[in-house]
Amino acid sequence: MHFPVTVYENVSREQFIRDIHPKREPALLKRLNVGDCSFKWTCDYICDKAENVDVKVHVCPGPRMDFITKNFAYKTIKFHELLKRVSNKIHESKDYFISPGEFYYLRSLSFDNRGREVADVRKQFPALAEDIIFPNFFDEKDLFSSVLRVGSPGVQLWTHYDVMDNLLIQVVGRKRMVLFSPADALNMYLTGDKSQVLDIDNPDVEKYPKFLMAKRYECVMEPGDVLFIPALWFHNALALDFGIAVNVFWKNLEEKHYDKSDVYGNKDPIPATRALQAVNNGRKQLDNLPREYKDFYIRRMIAMLETELDK
Repeated sequence: MHFPVTVYENVSREQFIRDIHPKREPALLKRLNVGDCSFKWTCDYICDKAENVDVKVHVCPGPRMDFITKNFAYKTIKFHELLKRVSNKIHESKDYFISPGEFYYLRSLSFDNRGREVADVRKQFPALAEDIIFPNFFDEKDLFSSVLRVGSPGVQLWTHYDVMDNLLIQVVGRKRMVLFSPADALNMYLTGDKSQVLDIDNPDVEKYPKFLMAKRYECVMEPGDVLFIPALWFHNALALDFGIAVNVFWKNLEEKHYDKSDVYGNKDPIPATRALQAVNNGRKQLDNLPREYKDFYIRRMIAMLETELDK
């Protein structure tokens, strides 16, 4: 089942807060003022303006990246060199880590205390940040992170969910976004926050039969478009061109519910983590019983949880 993502134009803060955010559905927002980035950010402009810092990138021999099997390697490269490689479809034979024609994907990290601080494009790329305006749909105090994303044409990222609301600002190139509702979690074959279904367009129906039941929302983003992705919505990104984007995440739950060690915004809220741990501990306890008892009490646990969905 394929459905288009709802499109809105010239959305104001009041309209977003009143009409869009409460629906808890993705929304493609067009004709917003996101600054000069969508026409200024050419490779030459960025290389002239942004510092040539070391960045850590995903490098994969093929276009489809899978975080579960880790079919990519992390490599460090100069930012300007990365832009040169991702903006050219053909790499020179000497310009590769794994294989000629390899694919690259950058999710910017904090340069200081890497791995311990959240990404902030305004700190890591201050000269570029002057060109971008974040939509004022949330309070500044709730801002969690702003992430610069750079990818080769054809790169497709694994389907996953985040635990915070976010806005994806497409700056350079086109990107296809496919999203699935949290209500389809049982059809997504999850490992943690990621789906095991790597090829969402031609899934292995024998291995993942329930995936065909998931309701699929889809849109193509153009430069300057902004996509609202509510927390817990599964999303899959396919770069139709060389692409640059900025993700802005903000906290929509009480501060106490978030894991303070979470620098990526993808750790489950603390109450959810505790509940999942309790379920896992209960499952392990049932290993002490014969198979027919274990099956019976697992079904009882499922029935107990299902009653919560109806409340």
